[in-house]
Amino acid sequence: MEEGSNTFFIRAADTLSKLFNPKVGTILSWPRSVPGVDWPLRHNTIMDNMINLELLFWASKNGGSKNLYNIAVKHAETTMENHFRSDYTSYHVVVYDTATGKKIKGITHQGYSDSSMWARGQSWAIYGFTMLYRETKDDKFLDFAQKVTNVYLKDLPEDLIPYWDLNAPNIPNEPKDASAACVVASALLELSTFIADKTKANEYRSKAEKMLAILSSEKYQSRNINNAFLLHSTGHKPNGGEIDASIIYADYYYEEALLRLKKLQEGKTIYQNL
Repeated sequence: MEEGSNTFFIRAADTLSKLFNPKVGTILSWPRSVPGVDWPLRHNTIMDNMINLELLFWASKNGGSKNLYNIAVKHAETTMENHFRSDYTSYHVVVYDTATGKKIKGITHQGYSDSSMWARGQSWAIYGFTMLYRETKDDKFLDFAQKVTNVYLKDLPEDLIPYWDLNAPNIPNEPKDASAACVVASALLELSTFIADKTKANEYRSKAEKMLAILSSEKYQSRNINNAFLLHSTGHKPNGGEIDASIIYADYYYEEALLRLKKLQEGKTIYQNL
């Protein structure tokens, strides 16, 4: 990567780090008015932020401040402590007191309810904590990645493509979310390479391969319908946005998962070039 590109990404990481509240221990997600969040008196963190931590890790290794690494780890640790119910399903949003850092409540903005498992939120957790183990080699993150994965996998429908929320009231007459399936398939391929238990590792890889096979079938492929790869994703059902739609991040993680699988089938690591 060229030096100019490095500078751009490091500046982006530095900008992201400015949203970190050390009293809370997480990065602020929405510095704006959102129902139920009460910003700026409240500091909110969404599960989606787990994906952003990869930028901080990269920057800390490529000329940026080493504190970016520390921020990423602290954010993940705080999220691990506060963002999950006792069964390892996740809230979409956790609201903290900005001044004291105290957790106030967990809510779900894009899922069905504050007590439900919003599929894409859980997928961000699976992908994020898998990535945390890659970057830190801390076993607590590997253990946690498996816990949040296992609770997701056990509630999937037969075709392994989740409904937009796994506790939505009208299943099986609820829209699917292919984007969550793409995120999880990619994460499972990486997670399978970290697991010492070969039976468990093979289970994760097999599930990922089955997900990709279904996503690559006529039912989910866009083909001549539009310019996307995939159909049947759900963005924000409670708000009426992007329901049963093609969404760009579904295509991104679908392509990433396919590339990772190709590398593994060729006997490479997922980090090697094709």
